[in-house]
Amino acid sequence: MRRLTPRTPVALALPALAAVALLSLPLVGILARTSWSELGTHLGSPEAVEALRLSLVVSLWSLGLSLLLGVPLAWLLARVSFPGKALVRSLVLLPMVLPPTVGGVALLLAFGRRGVLGPWLEDWFGITLPFHTSGAVVAATFVSMPFLVISLEGALAGLDRRYEETAASLGAPPLRVFRTVTLPIVAPGLAAGAALTWARALGEFGATITFAGNLPGSTQTLPLQVYLLLQDRPEAATSVSLLLLAIAMAVLVALRGRWSTAPRRFAPAATGDDPDGDDRAAPRPPDPAADAPAHPGSWALHAEITGFTDLVLDAPPGTTVAVVGPNGAGKSTLLRALLALTDRAHARLTLGDTDVTGLPAHRRGVAWVPQDGALFPHLTALANTAYGLRARGVPRAEARGTAQRWLDRLGVGHLAHRRPAQLSGGQAQRVALARALAARPRLLLLDEPLAALDQTTRAHVRHTLRRHLDGFGGVCLIVTHDPVEAVSLADRVLVLEDGRALQDASPAEVTRHPRSPWVARMLGRNAWPGSATADGLAPAGGTTTVVAAEPLPEGTDALAIIAPEAVSLHRDRPTGSPRNVWPGTVREITAVGSRMRVLVTSDEAPDLVAEITPAAAADLRLADGTPVFTGVKATEVALVPR
Repeated sequence: MRRLTPRTPVALALPALAAVALLSLPLVGILARTSWSELGTHLGSPEAVEALRLSLVVSLWSLGLSLLLGVPLAWLLARVSFPGKALVRSLVLLPMVLPPTVGGVALLLAFGRRGVLGPWLEDWFGITLPFHTSGAVVAATFVSMPFLVISLEGALAGLDRRYEETAASLGAPPLRVFRTVTLPIVAPGLAAGAALTWARALGEFGATITFAGNLPGSTQTLPLQVYLLLQDRPEAATSVSLLLLAIAMAVLVALRGRWSTAPRRFAPAATGDDPDGDDRAAPRPPDPAADAPAHPGSWALHAEITGFTDLVLDAPPGTTVAVVGPNGAGKSTLLRALLALTDRAHARLTLGDTDVTGLPAHRRGVAWVPQDGALFPHLTALANTAYGLRARGVPRAEARGTAQRWLDRLGVGHLAHRRPAQLSGGQAQRVALARALAARPRLLLLDEPLAALDQTTRAHVRHTLRRHLDGFGGVCLIVTHDPVEAVSLADRVLVLEDGRALQDASPAEVTRHPRSPWVARMLGRNAWPGSATADGLAPAGGTTTVVAAEPLPEGTDALAIIAPEAVSLHRDRPTGSPRNVWPGTVREITAVGSRMRVLVTSDEAPDLVAEITPAAAADLRLADGTPVFTGVKATEVALVPR
């Protein structure tokens, strides 16, 4: 079947074609007027060869100077907020819009013998820039460096900051993070900027001739040679112009589709495994060191968090705390405050006997696994896992041996030499866990660490993680939305809401008496907030009172917790024992295992979920829109103060 494409409006197509003609006809003119028979003679002349040599020297020195000055400037513009930032960025862009000859005049007034700095440079250091090769380098750098800064700033701005933050949490100081994580990831953008900078410096003319002059062997670069040849030998000028055109086109062809600001993806390794779907570990012989304690020592936690998240958290060594709550409750802010990576909250943090409040992230001994793992895309799984150990000075062989053992423990040891782009989501998450655990942290922060795993793999990794945490001498905080993780991994459950601690208790207590509607629903319960009355609770979203067998003091802010299996459904108003009966309408029916969950809406009560058998649903002939009555016994209503 022929694929239909939208038609281009003529009013847009004609100007576009005219623009293409305007850009291409000058190039066609050079090709048409080139004396091909004399091309070798023109390009091989001593003057052309010397000018080309000088152009290469000037452009390469200009590229080096641009890298030395432009890379830090691009990082500053992309990462740091400071007064006058807009002005600095305008100064970077200025040479791109300034006429080159005006730029040359400006350089003369700055660095010439009668300029602002020229006399000082000559008297103090003996440096004379105008009409010298070094002056040509300065002029080329002034005009070309903006290409590098703009390209690299865009790459840095598009880089996910979690890569750098994760590296810092693994113990890498800022310069190491920049050298081993930031630069490798943005290397495509840096390479593109460097290529454009070199090409622009190679073709610079106006600023060079104004500031450095046109001295053969010193400042007469290839573009200046074209200018001289055009007056006496136009055919030779055309040939040299063709050479510059060919170099420029070669740079553009190399950049086309090959360099971008996004991290490169690597092709799957030539193995029998499916990198997108195989989460099974290849069998390995037992490792006697696999169960050896990796974290000697013990570190209690004391944290006073202020700001958006406001709470005090104390935990003895070996405690695992599950942090739960709705989106926006402050869970991620809590973790980032403990790492000193946010301005929304501040943590006064003590680990063991050491107050680490004033220390930067890389010196706190706090390892972090963000939601997506943030594996460094340019490193293999083994190098990722060894990163924290190498950042702390562990020898390469020892770090890699420890990293391999951790990968084996988590069932991904056979993937050690794959890069993140060759791993499935579950595999990548396990590598991220291994990387954090191998770093020997004092405090371990896990942000939904098992969310990307399938059910079978999640159970295996949960068991491995639980075994590790049992011997962990520090404290672990796990942000999760999975009640199974909260119950099976945690010793305590911290419930957050609007940045405040709503409940901090054992998993069993939180399961029996949740104080948060969100947690109650996470556990599969109906939860109605409201105010206690003499008989029960007046729900915030209903018009009738929920009768409870054990009421709270009147006026207490409380939750009415009702298990779905305690809700009965009837087509007619029941006349039996339920003291809570509301008319409603079926709005949704879903299957959960061997049971059916039915959502009922009502004008008299908040939404209510009932759990019944498929046979009961068939007997009641339930469907979307079916009118029903819900019934709940007073003894099945648990009132929990908030």
